[in-house]
Amino acid sequence: MLDDQALMQALNSTPVVDGRRQDLWRADQELDRWAREHGGRGGDEERQWLRTARDALQAMASATAAETRLSELLAGVHKVPRPGASGIEWHLEAPSERRLAAELVLAWADVSERMPGRLRPCENPECRLFLLDRSRANTARWCSMKTCGNRLKARRHQARTREISGPE
Repeated sequence: MLDDQALMQALNSTPVVDGRRQDLWRADQELDRWAREHGGRGGDEERQWLRTARDALQAMASATAAETRLSELLAGVHKVPRPGASGIEWHLEAPSERRLAAELVLAWADVSERMPGRLRPCENPECRLFLLDRSRANTARWCSMKTCGNRLKARRHQARTREISGPE
């Protein structure tokens, strides 16, 4: 099964660089590499489902409707219990081309259940990245304090300075 790190890699695969949205999964070979690193096989159908899952999860994490896309992806997918040496083990049964995408959705569901409200988009409106807030107070607002946090704080400071000094 995919972990939190793989989920964040998928969610953050559409960053904004120099003011333009990038898609790190646009190149088939890059997405196939990611898929193989996470137990997939690559290929057209798997790539299509992974991109669908990523886009739907980005929408869900941003509180945008995406249920239809997720319903299509999860149709016919089942988690089946099997007795094992250490008790009951859950196995995912899914068409091979959708298995990795279904695991991505399950990783998102797991994070949402274990850490409710902690997976969210960066508060910088110019950023497309997501953060998983692991702070005790659950107050993280930016994907990175170095980039988005500092930029927004600097902008607010400049705006306050302009307000105080008034028009020239």
